[in-house]
Amino acid sequence: MQRRNRLGVVLASTAALALGLTACGSGSTGEAEAETGDASSTVTVEANSGPVDVAVPPQSVAAFDNRTFKLLDDWGVDLSAGAVSLMRADLSYKDDDQVLDTGNHREPDLESIVEADPDVVIIGQRYTQYEEDIASLAPDAAMLNLDPREDEEFGDELKRQVTELGKVFEKEDEAQTLVDEYDEAVDRVVAAYDSDESVMGVITSGGDINYAAPTEGRTLGPVFDDLGLTPALEVDEASEDHQGDDISVEAIADSNPDWILVMDRDAGVNANSGEEYTPAQDLLADSPALQNVTAVAEGNIVYMPEFTYLDESLATYTEFYNSIADAMEQSN
Repeated sequence: MQRRNRLGVVLASTAALALGLTACGSGSTGEAEAETGDASSTVTVEANSGPVDVAVPPQSVAAFDNRTFKLLDDWGVDLSAGAVSLMRADLSYKDDDQVLDTGNHREPDLESIVEADPDVVIIGQRYTQYEEDIASLAPDAAMLNLDPREDEEFGDELKRQVTELGKVFEKEDEAQTLVDEYDEAVDRVVAAYDSDESVMGVITSGGDINYAAPTEGRTLGPVFDDLGLTPALEVDEASEDHQGDDISVEAIADSNPDWILVMDRDAGVNANSGEEYTPAQDLLADSPALQNVTAVAEGNIVYMPEFTYLDESLATYTEFYNSIADAMEQSN
C-alpha cells in the first residue's frame, strides 16, 4: 500500500460501506454491489513466468530486486520486507524499522518473510536464486520477477518492469512519464553520436580499471546495443562479471577509444559501507597507460551515476544517457 494514500483508502472504504448499508436497507444486495463496486480489483502483470493476477492495492509488499527499490520509494510504497542491506544509502527504507531486512544475497534471512506475510513479492537480480524458496515461504503471494529477459531488448525490458509495476501500485501515469523520459534520452544520444567514433566501457573496482564488453558486460554491455555504439575493442569469451573482465589497461589504451563510459562499482558499494576507495575519475587520471588515449586527452569520459551498481534501473540509465548526450552535444 502507498504511504501517502492511507487516509484516502480509509475514507473510500468508509464511504463504500455506508453506501452498501443503505443499499442493503432497500433490500437489494446485488444492486448495492453494482452501484458501489468492489473495494479492490485485480490487474494482470506480465512477469517472466507468464501472466500473474495481482489484487490491488496490495496490502503487504516484499521487494528484493535492486532495480525497483528507488522506484518504489519514489512512489511512496510501504514495504513489509525487503533486502534493505542491498539498497542505496539515500532511500527512506534504510531508516524504516517497519521494514524487515532479509539481508544481502549471500546469507539472507528468508524466514522473516513468513512474518511479513506479503501478498506481493517483487524479486529479481541478486535474489533471483531464492525465488522458489521465497515462494514456498509466501505461498499465497503473487510472485513478480520482472528482470530483463536475455532474449529481449534490454531497454524494452526496463520499460516493461516500470510499466507493470505502475499497474500494481496505481502509478500508470508516473510509469509512462519515466518511459517517455528514457526514450527521449536514447533519442538524444542517437542524434548526437557519430558512429565513426569508437567507445570503450570500463568498470572500476578495487582500484583496478576493468573491461566491460559490448552486449555481454555487466551494466555497460547493453548500452552499446541500446544506443548503437561502435565498440573500440571486442574480445572472445567476455563475461558478465560484476567487476568487469581482467583485460590489461594497455590493451584498453591500444584500442584508443574516442569515448570511455565508466561504471564505478566501488562508489555504489562503499557509499553504504563508508569504506575508503579511489574514485574512478582518479584512477583514470592517474593511469599512465591511458594518458595518450583520445577519450582521455579530449575529456570524452562519461561516468554512470554514483549508485549505479546498486540501482541499475530505468531511471538510472535515463540519467546516464542524458549525461552521454550532454557530452556528445558539447563535443560536436
